[in-house]
Amino acid sequence: MIPVKSYAALSKSTELEPFAFERRAVGEMDVLIDILYCGVCHSDIHMARSEWGPALYPLVPGHEIVGRVAEVGAGVTKFKVGDFAGVGVFVDSCRTCDCCKTDLEQYCENGMTGTYNGYERDGKTVAYGGYSSRIVVNEHYTLRVPFTSNLEAVAPLLCAGITTWSPLRYAGVGKGHKVAVLGLGGLGHMAVKFAASFGAEVTMLSTSPSKEADAKKLGAQHFILSTDEAAMKAAANSFDYILNTVAAPHDMNKFLNLLKVNGTMLLVGIPPEDSRISAAKLISKRRSIMGSMIGGIKETQEMLDYCAEHHIVSDIELIAMKDINAAYERVIKSDVKYRFVIDMSTL
Repeated sequence: MIPVKSYAALSKSTELEPFAFERRAVGEMDVLIDILYCGVCHSDIHMARSEWGPALYPLVPGHEIVGRVAEVGAGVTKFKVGDFAGVGVFVDSCRTCDCCKTDLEQYCENGMTGTYNGYERDGKTVAYGGYSSRIVVNEHYTLRVPFTSNLEAVAPLLCAGITTWSPLRYAGVGKGHKVAVLGLGGLGHMAVKFAASFGAEVTMLSTSPSKEADAKKLGAQHFILSTDEAAMKAAANSFDYILNTVAAPHDMNKFLNLLKVNGTMLLVGIPPEDSRISAAKLISKRRSIMGSMIGGIKETQEMLDYCAEHHIVSDIELIAMKDINAAYERVIKSDVKYRFVIDMSTL
């Protein structure tokens, strides 16, 4: 067994605190990673506080992991000691269902194994996440990190990046398309970067006038204040796609009006309450809503390779491990541009 230091939530009502545990020994197909950086996702907060259902405590959050390979199993071929490697939202899947066989492990019909807040495939080993010093993962579920610098800004690509990359790529977004991004946060800022990189004409939709300057720095050509009724009316029937990243309660129908005939809302945010959708707004223009969740291992690797080639990383604020609880409160207040990343050397 491998001793590990971490920060964990011991209950839904307590702050994260130091927690020691043991990882499994490195198996034949496993990679041991010394964690260098771990991003802070809003879902970490939801899970730590049991806001998405009962959590498994102690809970060590973190699924935007970048580190250096410290040891490899005898059968490992993808990695060698010293390589940079990443781990995202899941660390295993059934490997036998149609989704797993077609590189869609995130939709595993038997349930993917999350990086934390659950059990590994043996049903008894607790999966602990990246707010920790080391992690052991099967090589198939480990990503090659083709960056040699700025690794702290690479970490959020493992969740915020792939969550927005996947629907944009699936939809075939590119030159000639008009794309609106709803919400400028950890997800939204990556959506703007990707859509602009793909050659689309990008518009930011936001309730905050202060977001306009940032959105344009990130690559958006236009900005619409969604509380401005005249501006929203003028933008009706304008967009081929709207990438909706908003996780707060909001009226999706007012944004469906902005889609052209055959336009699609790409949904990646999960509001706390189910939304009421107007069938008439869909039928009247043959519009559609498509949900999307992260990406499979092959697609995530493609994203990392593309980002390295095109010099795309996340905009981050680097924090020490001791500041994680304060960071959680700032995330809730949307007081970060645009992702916190923990420097794990401070653990």
